[in-house]
Amino acid sequence: MIERIWSGQSPLWLLLLPLSLLYGLVSGLIRLSYRLGLRTVWRAPVPVVVVGNLTAGGNGKTPVVVWLVEQLQQRGVRVGVVSRGYGGKAAQYPLLLTTHTSTAEAGDEPVLIFQRTGAPVAVSPVRADAVKALLAEHPLQLIITDDGLQHYALARDKEIVVIDGVRRFGNGWWLPAGPMRERAGRLRSVDAVITNGGEAHQSEIAMTLKPGLAINLLTGEKRPVDSLPQVVAMAGIGHPPRFFATLEQAGVQPVKTISLADHQPLNEAQVASFINEGQTLVMTEKDAVKCRAFAHPDWWYLPVDAALARPQADKLVDSLLSLVR
Repeated sequence: MIERIWSGQSPLWLLLLPLSLLYGLVSGLIRLSYRLGLRTVWRAPVPVVVVGNLTAGGNGKTPVVVWLVEQLQQRGVRVGVVSRGYGGKAAQYPLLLTTHTSTAEAGDEPVLIFQRTGAPVAVSPVRADAVKALLAEHPLQLIITDDGLQHYALARDKEIVVIDGVRRFGNGWWLPAGPMRERAGRLRSVDAVITNGGEAHQSEIAMTLKPGLAINLLTGEKRPVDSLPQVVAMAGIGHPPRFFATLEQAGVQPVKTISLADHQPLNEAQVASFINEGQTLVMTEKDAVKCRAFAHPDWWYLPVDAALARPQADKLVDSLLSLVR
């Protein structure tokens, strides 16, 4: 229903329009207060790059963060990541991730980024505190903040926005009548726009998500995902249909699909109930970091990698390298 409202297919968005106007007024006043110096903005001693979005829901932002971290690491840059840590609740903040940090503490996306890249990661509702915690422990040259485009209390040197190339901006209105945290005009002030799927517009960097081999949660064994029998697909991400489409493009026709809420906590009994004898559960990597501690032998996950169009992608990386030279 919410997708129909946000896309404009349902006229119910008109009933929510007064709340959207209020949302836009409040968010605009908050941003203006930072620009006028009425609220404090903290600037880190190293460059900060924000990877965010204008809309609610999944746009493929985390794969972009992973891609950027790996690109910078390959070029010798010491890079760290900070996040709000949605879906997690730590005993105290800021929280520096270790190999023992659970998704219940840090949230699924920070744990995924930490495990994938090995980069130092810290989470805190106050992102400046997370940056300070990282710099106190690591001699970093650059910080990437996963989400936080609207977190104006942290100064940034570059802003990168990721948009869903298929859904784009729906009806274009602020929450809750539409999907927008900020209106599309905000794109004029950012440094780069990455378009995940669909058709990239002029000046946008086209991106696709490329699936790798399916990986068994228990053993680490890798197989082509289309070789797994009787696949039940599970996705607890911002836009589950994207994962199901990725499976279909890889030659898999799931016998059943399970859509879960983004950042939804998972337990063994719940996940085990999704499949029957002889079936194989295939989930997203974001779900896998929540399920690994209680995984069953027939549970697999499908990692995806961001693939950005060149030469625009190379220019983007070069612009980040220029911050640390």
